[in-house]
Amino acid sequence: MTAKFCGDHWLTPDELGHWLHLLYCPGVGRDAARRLLARFGSPLAALQAEPAELAECVNAPIALTLATPPEGHSQRLDDTLAWLQGDGPRRRVMVLGDPDYPSLLLHTADPPLLLYLVGDPAWLNHRSVALVGSRKPSAQGRDHARQFAQALSTQDWTVVSGLAAGIDGAAHDGALAGKGSTVAVVGTGLDRVYPASHRQLAHRIAEQGLIVSEFPLGAPPLAAHFPQRNRIIAGLSRGTVVVEAAVRSGSLITAKLAAECGREVMAIPGSIQSPHAAGCHWLIRQGAALVENVEQVLEELEGLPAIETLPAPANLPPESDGDPADDDNDAVLRALGHDPTSMDTLIERCGWPAPALSAHLLGLEINGQVARLPGGLYQRRQLI
Repeated sequence: MTAKFCGDHWLTPDELGHWLHLLYCPGVGRDAARRLLARFGSPLAALQAEPAELAECVNAPIALTLATPPEGHSQRLDDTLAWLQGDGPRRRVMVLGDPDYPSLLLHTADPPLLLYLVGDPAWLNHRSVALVGSRKPSAQGRDHARQFAQALSTQDWTVVSGLAAGIDGAAHDGALAGKGSTVAVVGTGLDRVYPASHRQLAHRIAEQGLIVSEFPLGAPPLAAHFPQRNRIIAGLSRGTVVVEAAVRSGSLITAKLAAECGREVMAIPGSIQSPHAAGCHWLIRQGAALVENVEQVLEELEGLPAIETLPAPANLPPESDGDPADDDNDAVLRALGHDPTSMDTLIERCGWPAPALSAHLLGLEINGQVARLPGGLYQRRQLI
């Protein structure tokens, strides 16, 4: 049996199990998992590594936990496989290195290593703008979110938001009313809808757009999940528009994360008497673009740099035998050429040992220069 991976690509149950084992081991956070993948090239190789090798990436207690599947692992794997084979809109698991992994997320400091998807993953790589704001907006703010989202969708921009009550829900609804679509990034497992009042909206998004989560099935709406999902909202989008927000709010966290990614931050102004506008006004004082209509949003978006000129992701895992460089200077990219190539062929062409080559390839994947294909093949990826 195979599990749905992405598009026409497939991930076996064993491979999915290795990813779930690595990512959900106690003490193994995203940074440690990224170091392990950079060092060993795959979850299975990391899980089979000797303690001395693991000590290069993680401390002894964490290395010890890797030897045993985390509690509930078998049930988590069975539940995920059953979910993937379920009825309804297409369900996917996408891992870093997949050829369809969104280019914009690769240009962030903390790209998710595994994503659960319901809907059409093609929307991940469509040009996108985030619309975020208060869970308890004014009637005017709700109208603004719906109107801006519909107009942007009509102009072929995908609207990204968080499926929360208030501005997020209005933005998704407006985008679905336009010619384009919407991506909802949620803070729960994809077998849950939060808030429950958005169940019908979530169904429409799954049918016409895409719902994304970094969290495993069954994950509840914990407060800590939402700042984490906000980095994905910001990372998927060329720009973020804050419609209404308090000075201390999750929307301002998303705006901050967008700025750190080198993306455009925009804010809609409001009355100086309204607490709903205070966060937007603060952003404008900090340098966010003041936008009063969709045309101004489009002007800001049209002037953005191409993806390949965005800042490189920070905190990349350590590389072996040099850093990923440009196409002309990187030995592995030169050896790879432009056709799908196996690891064995690359070893022959480069003369590198397998561990060093695997680590370097992962760095190239994170940089968006290489895609990992089914069957253990690699191919250079064209940035757009």
